[in-house]
Amino acid sequence: MLNILIAILIFGFMILIHELGHFVVARLCKVKVNEFSIGMGPKLVQKKSGKTGIAYTLRLLPIGGYVSMEGEEEDSECENSYSKKPIWQRFLITVAGAVMNLLVGIIITCVIAGRLSAYASTEIAGFAENSVSQASGLQEGDVIVKIGGTRIHTYYDLSYTISHDAVEKIDVTVIRDGERVVVPDVGFPTETVAGVTLARWDFSLCREDKTFGNTIKHAFWQSVTSVRMIWDSLIDLVTGRYGVEAMSGPIGITSEIGAAVEADDGGAYLLSLTALIALNLGVFNLLPIPVLDGGNILFMLIELIRRKPLKRETEGMLKFITFALLMLLMLFVTFQDISKLVK
Repeated sequence: MLNILIAILIFGFMILIHELGHFVVARLCKVKVNEFSIGMGPKLVQKKSGKTGIAYTLRLLPIGGYVSMEGEEEDSECENSYSKKPIWQRFLITVAGAVMNLLVGIIITCVIAGRLSAYASTEIAGFAENSVSQASGLQEGDVIVKIGGTRIHTYYDLSYTISHDAVEKIDVTVIRDGERVVVPDVGFPTETVAGVTLARWDFSLCREDKTFGNTIKHAFWQSVTSVRMIWDSLIDLVTGRYGVEAMSGPIGITSEIGAAVEADDGGAYLLSLTALIALNLGVFNLLPIPVLDGGNILFMLIELIRRKPLKRETEGMLKFITFALLMLLMLFVTFQDISKLVK
């Protein structure tokens, strides 16, 4: 029950931050807001402001929320309706929710980085016994700056890029004795986890002292790499590298949150997972899918190209179909999560 409560609090906080982004920017653009809701389904509590007329609602299911704006889904003659605002203001209102999630993810990542006493650099300190990468040409003292086509800034970049991109031999660019050297066809040991082949690095790294500048650098690039990891995961699902069994829904995430709560690491794992959830929500909501914020941005781009918006009926039908498909996917993933728990 404690794990479920913590999961609800995390999801609720992410929803609140997301919808707050839409709400604040809508109010700054002087759009009339009818309701600010956290959660979906039946109302639990509602309070209406006598001054602004906005209804603030808490609903039963912590799986979403919304900011209901005048003229967003229907025709309205109100001069402060969403539909009457210029397209740049509508864009800012739409993108604000995802931006807030991304900012929260970056801030939490800064907190995580700030808790560390030192950082691993990208300089090789030594190799494991029978190291594959050493046999391929890497040397002690090499500072890794590029793996394949990806620039390496921090240990987090290095770890993820090797894991994801270095399953087969790959070129590694290093700084060696002050010169930039490309080491071709570097191999790394691989392992298969849940049907997915991943590479792992087989060397140790030098320590990097903690400074304010290093903290910001590591937090920023860890956030960037996390976003890249989320994007790569979506592509890998589409291309078939990951099967649908690799997906998790609210139940699977709650189970993982439970493991994070029980981990004996001072909450570092829970913070990392919360940051990843925030960044994931930010990226996912910007996908060009009609029912998501990214879909609304896509409709705005179409409006700019056509010089007139799509018909409300067409937009509504696209959103309905997409919503139905997403609900089917959610049911499938939920069933899969329950099956995993039973096993």
